[in-house]
Amino acid sequence: MDYKIVLDSCGELLEEWKGDPRFESVPLTLNVGGEEIIDDETFNQAYFLRRVAETEECAKSACPSPQRYMESYDCSAQRVYAVTLSAELSGSYNSAVLAKNLMEEQDEEKLIYVFNSRSASIGETLIAKKIMECEEAGMPFEDVVETVEAYIAEQHTYFVLENLDTLRKNGRLSKVKALVATALKIKPVMASTDEGSICQLDQARGMNRALVKMVDHIVEVAVNTEQKTLAISHCNCEERAKMVKEAILQRMKLADIVIVDTAGVSSMYANDGGIIVVV
Repeated sequence: MDYKIVLDSCGELLEEWKGDPRFESVPLTLNVGGEEIIDDETFNQAYFLRRVAETEECAKSACPSPQRYMESYDCSAQRVYAVTLSAELSGSYNSAVLAKNLMEEQDEEKLIYVFNSRSASIGETLIAKKIMECEEAGMPFEDVVETVEAYIAEQHTYFVLENLDTLRKNGRLSKVKALVATALKIKPVMASTDEGSICQLDQARGMNRALVKMVDHIVEVAVNTEQKTLAISHCNCEERAKMVKEAILQRMKLADIVIVDTAGVSSMYANDGGIIVVV
């Protein structure tokens, strides 16, 4: 095995990567109502969403320890790449970097690089896909890093939430505003900033109108899409994701579109019915 790609569990593994030793998901731990849930292959989305709905406190996540990252780096591959949730949203990136520094002290020959995705969910997945493409093309380690960092700088993440409870519970939206927005069926159109934090781009009354506005923003900003893969992750709403896919394909040409269901951490952020799009 010449290389390995490590994602924290906010990034969804594609089906073809599961069981492939070149890919590993390092789980975060979720806490909802005092119950700890490991975000690994045992994660049960339906159960988690039910617990979130039942609990007044906001669900929280704990990043993997440096020791856990070191275990993933300690492999036969001489080139290891890690992709983490935005450093603005989690300590996962710092934990992965600390593990990198410790591992390189033990093995000076091993090459390790940690990418701050400045995104989440399927954004991490697309970055891992780009790393794989560069490696399969035979690029040297330094060129892979440079190419992927440039790719991250051009990447944009968008999402629309069906349920505003998460924004209310984590303090991003006051209880009064959340109640008014819910009563009026107002849905915010959110995006990532260049630094990897979250901002609101727009809003609309009704989920479908909000999704249309999100597609408008995607089409307005995206460039050179004929050679790009766009990815959609959804939290328990596959038909909605397919509708977004068709709306996008009517307005832009793409090399490919990938649709996945959210894993644990992404389900926590998106909540039931949420849609995330990355291009």
